[in-house]
Amino acid sequence: MLAAGVISVLGAMVLALVRLFLGPSTYDRVLAVNMFGTKVILLIAIFGFLTGRPDFLDIALAYAMINFISTIAILKFAGYYKITEPMTRPPASSTIPARRPG
Repeated sequence: MLAAGVISVLGAMVLALVRLFLGPSTYDRVLAVNMFGTKVILLIAIFGFLTGRPDFLDIALAYAMINFISTIAILKFAGYYKITEPMTRPPASSTIPARRPG
């Protein structure tokens, strides 16, 4: 029964990766990363149950908090900046003043 749970979680992770690479918008990709992180948390919890070590649940909870906070931070950043276009620097000629002869 646990093998079926692990296989279904791995299948959901594959679907999240497909959504990550094919997502039409930035928000879809961020939510796919969040979903992938949630499935990793489930795998950590299942692994802790199978090995009989409840310490892995603490690791899973810490990872869940990091996953949540990073998703909120990325979405806040995406709200202020357009992250679909690569960030470029202005041309060097416009940032450095020309030297005056003399």
